[in-house]
Amino acid sequence: MKNFFILLSFLFCFNVANAQQGSSQATTAAEKPAATKTALKKYTETTVSFKSEGDTISFAGVLTVPTGKKNVPAVVIVSGSYQQDRDGMMAGHPLFKEIADYLSSNGIAVLRLDDRGTGKTTGTYETATTGDFADDALKAIQYLKTIKGINPARIGLLGHSEGGAASALAAAKSKDVAFIVSVAGLATSGYTSLIQQNQDLVNNSQLTEVDKKRSNEINGLMFDVAFKYADSDSLENKLNTTYNDWKVKDDAYFKTLNIEFDHFRFPIYSYVRYAIGPWYRYFLKFDAAKTIAQVKVPVLALNGDKDLMVSPQSNLANWKNYAAAGGNNNVETHLLPGLNHLFLPCVTCTPQEYKTIKAGFSPEALTLISNWIRQHTK
Repeated sequence: MKNFFILLSFLFCFNVANAQQGSSQATTAAEKPAATKTALKKYTETTVSFKSEGDTISFAGVLTVPTGKKNVPAVVIVSGSYQQDRDGMMAGHPLFKEIADYLSSNGIAVLRLDDRGTGKTTGTYETATTGDFADDALKAIQYLKTIKGINPARIGLLGHSEGGAASALAAAKSKDVAFIVSVAGLATSGYTSLIQQNQDLVNNSQLTEVDKKRSNEINGLMFDVAFKYADSDSLENKLNTTYNDWKVKDDAYFKTLNIEFDHFRFPIYSYVRYAIGPWYRYFLKFDAAKTIAQVKVPVLALNGDKDLMVSPQSNLANWKNYAAAGGNNNVETHLLPGLNHLFLPCVTCTPQEYKTIKAGFSPEALTLISNWIRQHTK
């Protein structure tokens, strides 16, 4: 997501960015899950590019198609925050490549793409919104419909993190989406998820209790103002005024603590620059309940129970409840123990730990996804 918000109001933002984008090296053969090792030779892998009629963006990526099979189902992987390449390389883990390896070795075609402005895909990522990413996913489906051997009526979306929200937007908008697989996919409205994610990260951080209180306080104030004025030209001024008013009160509060040095900093300039951009304004107004109620296709939603980026229990419940409110009861959810936001086994489960984890994407999750897709595309 970007990722997917101002993490700890930028106190964590750059650490998380480094953790997810981190090392450019893939895990070694010894560290890859068994599914990846056995996936070779079971599918063809083709570098592809396409451009929709009348579109200025040229998309590029990799298409894996099972060998020896006809009329196979397919998925388009929809990435989460931050610019990601076709392999979904996050903190040294090529997650999307691992998913594609497993699914295509089990009879499911997979298209994974470079994000806008990344790799060989053109366009500008920084000015794109979650709605734009949903449109990109629909263009990818149109492309897959032209590929021989793929069943055009059995093409779905697999969305990670913010990609779950983009997948829901796409399915609500078009009947071309046959199903959704949500992998830690967001099913909470933008404003609510901002509050929840930042509180989870702050409360699980190594900040002092005093600074946790201050961080949650200023985050909440800034998010409230950003939401209220998301459609207003005065947003920048309102945010700066809110911060300045809080800073006066916070300085007075800190003096009562008799602590010699104050190490707490809220990066007001960086936050405001980010918050007044198109992605943040759009995301704040994302209405998960309204969007998911319009999704009429089967949904599989998975979360690791140690996810600090997308609140697992509430998001899984939202997928079920919001879809049911729109008459769709074909939603299956799974809460997988011991897994973080990237579906890696974890100890501290913070973003900073990602790059130290040697295991690959959860084999249990891969099996659930593969079996579910095949069952729902017979």
